[in-house]
Amino acid sequence: MSDLPRAVEFHEEGPREGFQIEPAIYPLEQRARLVERLAASGLKQVQVGSFVSPKAVPAMADTAELFGAIRKRDGVRYTALWLNETGFRRASATPGVDLDGKLIFYTTDTFCLMNNNCTAAQQRERQAAWARMYVDAGVPLEKAYVITSFGCNYEGAVPLERVLENVRFLVGLCKELAVPLPAIYLADTVGWADPEAIRRVVGAVRTLLPEARIGTHLHDTRGIGAANVLAALQMGVDLFDSSVAGLGGCPFAKHANAQGAGNICTEDMAFMCEEMGIATGLDLDALIEAALCAEQIIGRPLAGKLMHAGRPARKQLVS
Repeated sequence: MSDLPRAVEFHEEGPREGFQIEPAIYPLEQRARLVERLAASGLKQVQVGSFVSPKAVPAMADTAELFGAIRKRDGVRYTALWLNETGFRRASATPGVDLDGKLIFYTTDTFCLMNNNCTAAQQRERQAAWARMYVDAGVPLEKAYVITSFGCNYEGAVPLERVLENVRFLVGLCKELAVPLPAIYLADTVGWADPEAIRRVVGAVRTLLPEARIGTHLHDTRGIGAANVLAALQMGVDLFDSSVAGLGGCPFAKHANAQGAGNICTEDMAFMCEEMGIATGLDLDALIEAALCAEQIIGRPLAGKLMHAGRPARKQLVS
């Protein structure tokens, strides 16, 4: 497949994914201001924080208070991450959280044990319980993630069949519960993907589910995040998780949280898409301002390129 999408959608994860790995706890007011600037850029979804164990991720301990500090904008969804039913209950009880029903699958036992304290097979069964929990709570199931779809820092290369068995399980679960099949995100959680792997895995999932919307959660751990985005675009992917200024990394995976090894950068990838004629609906200048705000909060140079180089001045061509 080589037809590029006409438009793409970026879901911002910097306020959660970026700050969760920082050793410092940054003032709530500063993080609220960053969320507000991101929302002002035209982003339709911003992941504000996570409802997880404060012992495991102390930077997210005040997520409920952060939601209360944000001045909301109409048309923007303010979401959160949870890794168990307790986290979902906490999110449900927090005013201002837009609940996005999500399922999380894994391809390797080691990473799943570190992140969720269970094997990948046990996690699949837990996700069946999550899906029923969402039905009971009246929360639509929107998406499912297959974590470490391209490789794992602990177990190495991941066979494609492990990705597909999770997708098949999801298909069966949705049929059993008579709920629509959500978007499927292929997550390169620790930065193992390369363009050929993107094409291979996306292509296999699309063959299995030709009508499914496929998204990607890509990291720039090894410097080829933009190349992977381009490969995904060439496969027709139009849904991307990203982080302002390239913030992020995984706190539970070695080598995945090094400085500069975060998610694909929102403003950089939006700029690339716009230059290619793919609409994003985003205000790049506002995104750059948000990236500079993030850098000011963190207090060190961040990985984003556009925020430092600026947008090129286009000179009118003389015929």
